[in-house]
Amino acid sequence: MGIIYFILVLSVIIIIHELGHLLAAKAFGVYCYEFSLGMGPKLFSIQGKETKYTLRLIPIGGYVAMAGEQEDDMELYPNIDVPRNRSIKGIAHWKRIIVMIAGVVMNFFLCWIIVSGILLNNGAYAISPKPIVDSVVADSPAEIAGIESGDIIKKVVFDDGTVIKPKEFSDLTVFTQMYSGKMTYTIDRNGELMDFEVQGVPNEMGLYIVGIGAPTSEVVKINLLNAGQYSFDYMVSMTQDIFKSLSRLVQGNGLDQLSGPVGIYQVTAQQASQGLPNLLLLIALLSLNVGIFNLLPLPVLDGGRILLVLVEIVIGKPLNKKFEIGIMTASMVLLFGLMIFATWQDILRIFN
Repeated sequence: MGIIYFILVLSVIIIIHELGHLLAAKAFGVYCYEFSLGMGPKLFSIQGKETKYTLRLIPIGGYVAMAGEQEDDMELYPNIDVPRNRSIKGIAHWKRIIVMIAGVVMNFFLCWIIVSGILLNNGAYAISPKPIVDSVVADSPAEIAGIESGDIIKKVVFDDGTVIKPKEFSDLTVFTQMYSGKMTYTIDRNGELMDFEVQGVPNEMGLYIVGIGAPTSEVVKINLLNAGQYSFDYMVSMTQDIFKSLSRLVQGNGLDQLSGPVGIYQVTAQQASQGLPNLLLLIALLSLNVGIFNLLPLPVLDGGRILLVLVEIVIGKPLNKKFEIGIMTASMVLLFGLMIFATWQDILRIFN
């Protein structure tokens, strides 16, 4: 069943993302040759008024083939003659940007809808407390270091150079539980700033625990009027954590924590075994991650393609074709290399 859930989760996220591109393109009159779910050999297809809807063998990935997006359009679709004003490069620049960002918007929307539904089902939402030490576990790294109940955590500096200035207690746990090295906690104790060096110890789940207890969370009741607001707050918090993680990766920190398809498969199987709400929350979080990842300024991703359009606006003419193809190819190689590295990390974690 694990593989079925894995395919289902990825399919939902991909369909929603590509559907965003499709709907935006059609809204601006762009001719779309094909809307494909999956990659590789075609299993079957349905021809719409203009667009062919295809299911392919490999259930990972998907795409919308828009007129003018590739130089070999006429070779791939020889019997279709599309005027330039109906191609992606024949519409206004601002419309192209909307088409490109529409997939990301749909990913965000999917996350918001799912989290809102989960909150409504639960009927309550726990607001993360302030970064104040409520309790310290006996003989824990925190107690040994000298941290006390009532201390206000102002900053945590990791040995790898990462700096966290928490606004909420959850800002800490996302990173400290995954970090095996030493950390320096800057504490406000009765108005005096003090530094304490702490190194977490792994528990039975492989998370690194320092022994600091959080204050009790404020629990608010959820209804139709406030579910969307708290869902948005949750997404903002998760987005901040994702950008912090990306920032660490760019600096070469936390690369051993990367996960690829193998890791996602394992997490999907685990969450599915714990019930539908857990599986839905995973879909929401992965959808948010996919949306943010696609905003990165790599030419093969939506963010990079938007950047290229902005460059065209600035220079006042289309980019050189060879240059565009070159940077697209380079970014594709980079992404494949990153995926291979992440998959290798997943395999190492399995054998370890």
